[in-house]
Amino acid sequence: MTSGEYRSEAFATPVDALLDRVEQSMRNDLVPAEIFNNEELFRAEMERVFTRVWVFVAHESEIPGAGDFVQRRIGVDPVIVTRDGEGDIHVLSNYCRHRGSQVCQTDSGNSRFFTCPYHGWTYANDGRLIGTPMMQRAYGEPLDPNLWSLKKAPKVQSYNGFVFASLSDDVPPLEEWLSGGASWMLDLILNLAPGGMRVAGPPERYIVHGDWKTAAENFAGDVYHLPTLHFSIQEVELIQSIQFTCDISGTYEFANGHTFIGHHWTEAIGPFFTYGGYGAVPGYVENFDLSGYDETQKWVAEHMPPTVGTIFPNLSFIRIFSPLPDGPPGVFTSFRQWQPIAPGKIELWNWQFVWNFQDEESARRDYVGGQYCFGSAGLFEQDDTVAWEGVQRAAASPWMRKEGLEFNYQQGQKSPLDLRPDPDWKGPGVHRKTTYGEYPQFNFLRQWLATMRENAPKGTSR
Repeated sequence: MTSGEYRSEAFATPVDALLDRVEQSMRNDLVPAEIFNNEELFRAEMERVFTRVWVFVAHESEIPGAGDFVQRRIGVDPVIVTRDGEGDIHVLSNYCRHRGSQVCQTDSGNSRFFTCPYHGWTYANDGRLIGTPMMQRAYGEPLDPNLWSLKKAPKVQSYNGFVFASLSDDVPPLEEWLSGGASWMLDLILNLAPGGMRVAGPPERYIVHGDWKTAAENFAGDVYHLPTLHFSIQEVELIQSIQFTCDISGTYEFANGHTFIGHHWTEAIGPFFTYGGYGAVPGYVENFDLSGYDETQKWVAEHMPPTVGTIFPNLSFIRIFSPLPDGPPGVFTSFRQWQPIAPGKIELWNWQFVWNFQDEESARRDYVGGQYCFGSAGLFEQDDTVAWEGVQRAAASPWMRKEGLEFNYQQGQKSPLDLRPDPDWKGPGVHRKTTYGEYPQFNFLRQWLATMRENAPKGTSR
């Protein structure tokens, strides 16, 4: 062993040693199972990923008026997303500067102030310290709000009404983070109709025993599981020919780990099934306006729209048609966030979105359709979340760690299909005409690895 090798090993943390193994394994299209349930790695993710990139925190329609707020999380940190009297949006730490108690105890509401229940320190809804009980006796003079106000996310920006925050100053502008294809796709999803979309209600929340990366990479583009995991949906005759979903789908792989897949519905079902099924449901297409789209966006929106996708690190999307018990099928739009809680454990936050042009009854039907498929008791959701539990169990297994278990991401290596990027693609990023091959998952995982490497503490081994 040379002195250089010795120094590298001596200063490497277990996390960085594991990342070395991940990098080596990924060269062979393998992924160490351990990354999906590892306590030290989880702590590192909270520091290296969730405090260092843009993270979705709310939609503007959730806080439309002055004083409105919602309580959210960035990684494991609770934050308050507020709109002040001037209309500006702030993302505030929910830790009192006196002893750290949470100053906001409710999920949402309207207030000009937040008062800590422990000792009564009071903050304005822009985070400024404005009051301390018994100030003269306790402190002799007012405390400096420049020093003792709530900590604020240094970067807060919105895109199409989606509010993102970063806990680091050292991030590119949000538009740059989403450039390379993600913003192009979000425009396609959210701007079919003038006026865009709004939340249909507060997010549904429930605990899932799975790793946040498992959920994120699944929604990045795993179609391969549908014919097996969701075959019961076909058995009860809610959906037909689910086994062909891989054959009619393709990938959209963008920069910074953002990935979507789409289905060629007009080819698979019929020319009437445009816009992901909206063309088959009265009352939608006449409200759409694609004049602001480029020609490729128009084609994608009409014929092969995004079905699922993930904005790195933990915001995912799904839009599909849904059977309904009291009439024709509908189409629902869900954005969901995989909130990390602990190694192998997440809280799933699920928002249903509806178009601003929809009346109450139409919006209700789409909401019900979304919950029917992807609510906490949804037909698809139950299948997915139970399967994800096996991933984190295998990752935590002492036997499997002893064996150095690696998951197989080698699908497509010897496939007779053409898995190459579409040479005729005119849009951003990479488009493939099939979802065989695990390119979407690797697009996500490579960004995860790069982020973990880039934000490693100074002096650790690379």
